[in-house]
Amino acid sequence: MTPTPQSAPPDAPPRAAVDRRTLLRWGAVGGAGLALAPLSACAGPTGAPGPGTLTLGLNRSLVSLDNKLNQFDAAVTVQRAVRQALTRIGPGMQPRLVLADRFEMAEPTAWTVRLREGVCYSDGSPVTVEDVATALKMYGKVNGSFLLGLFPELPTVEKTGARTFLLHTGKPVPVLDRLMANIHITPSAANRPEELRSGLGSGPYRVLRANAGAGEYTLGRNPAYWGRRPRIETVRVRFVPEESSRVVALRSGELDVVDTLTPDSAEQLTGLPGVRVEQTAGVRMCQLFYNFRKPEGSPLADPRVRKALTYAIDGRALVEDVLNGSAEEAGGVVPLALEGAVRTGGYVYDPGRARALLRSLGATDLRIRIIWESGEFAADASVMEAVVDMLGSVGVRASLRQFEPGGDILTWRQGKAGDWDVIGNGYGSPTGQALTTLQGMYGGTPAKERTRDAFMGYVVPHVEKQLTAASTQVDDAERTRQLAAVQKAIWETWPSLWAFAPKTLLARRTRVRGLSLLPINSYDLSAVRLEG
Repeated sequence: MTPTPQSAPPDAPPRAAVDRRTLLRWGAVGGAGLALAPLSACAGPTGAPGPGTLTLGLNRSLVSLDNKLNQFDAAVTVQRAVRQALTRIGPGMQPRLVLADRFEMAEPTAWTVRLREGVCYSDGSPVTVEDVATALKMYGKVNGSFLLGLFPELPTVEKTGARTFLLHTGKPVPVLDRLMANIHITPSAANRPEELRSGLGSGPYRVLRANAGAGEYTLGRNPAYWGRRPRIETVRVRFVPEESSRVVALRSGELDVVDTLTPDSAEQLTGLPGVRVEQTAGVRMCQLFYNFRKPEGSPLADPRVRKALTYAIDGRALVEDVLNGSAEEAGGVVPLALEGAVRTGGYVYDPGRARALLRSLGATDLRIRIIWESGEFAADASVMEAVVDMLGSVGVRASLRQFEPGGDILTWRQGKAGDWDVIGNGYGSPTGQALTTLQGMYGGTPAKERTRDAFMGYVVPHVEKQLTAASTQVDDAERTRQLAAVQKAIWETWPSLWAFAPKTLLARRTRVRGLSLLPINSYDLSAVRLEG
């Protein structure tokens, strides 16, 4: 699909002067890696990795190697090294075959799939058609799954041979080959709807040691691996929440790779002997998303109020002075780098207009509660503190609640815990397609909301109807046209207080070679090698 060009939004009014001390304070918070609430204690890694060991330092806790619920971007690299899918998203954001050696659309609602001959798990048992069928059933039973929201519907399996089967859907799902890259296969007898704690998979690595509570794992080569032997013997995965600790450990050689860096840290590391910084355009949308579960009569249930509040946010200051140019302010409801994305508008900074509109709507003396999980995006605490100041300048009192990684923010996000108004959230695109991101974020229905699977309670019937029509359209040109129309309709509901698409930043020691960072903030661990 080719993005349809749209006219640019009107020029924003001149940017108001921002107090220099405020900008310096925001920048100091981000540069120092500080948080607004204590993070869980976690010692940094000690001792340099051995010559045959690669050590990864993650900014969020990898509480499971199963991706049913543990789905932050950088986790994909490690999870897919242990468990695999029928396909994967590779260079150019194109689908590549993995456990399948054939995956073809036979008709609009049926795909022919054949398992690759000889694929097996690390215990030597074969990957079977029954394993695929069971995996789909288990993913379908998970509430609150980010991945489940990407599917208009989960396919069913019809076995046609020892290694062949058909994937059936009630309506056409033209990007099913991309979507199935997210369904990791495990032996059917051991599969469960909840996150699996065992590490049995078909990938190039197997789990040698695991401490899920601390987010620490040791992986070793899978001797039964059906594919090309990985270049590195041992991979250690560490959870190091403080960015300053990750930077120091990388510089000293205690870590080999660190992910999700702030621009300040990337600048510190750029040009240092023995260190390289990797950067690529991102396909992740980070947003301050409104709570769409607000009852009728609540100010935030009114799209006019949601729009009025956006005028309080100086996006240019956030991008330039807090994020240091490492992101692009959103010009649509999904990142414009995605295939099928269109420009729908822009965020305009005009605090006077915000105050006037809120007064005219009777939305004065507003109090807004903002929640987020630390590590959701780089410089998150700095962005949140800056937003509180900006809202305060138009008479809106905002409070912050920060959740620790691996905490209970999921129950809050689903509306099962406390009340909130805005959530700092990142939404990745594991397929590279605008269609699947739109489906996951804005395809909510009353049925999905009953199980709390509608994204932040976003259930807008006319949007869902348009999106369903686009998602089942097999003609590429017509699907592109329909996707453009539905994106404009979503923009008019004002789902976010502010949004941006961050660039993907990663740093590595120069002894790490063969690391090809994808826009989805992942890479093929089996292709990485160590030199020197």
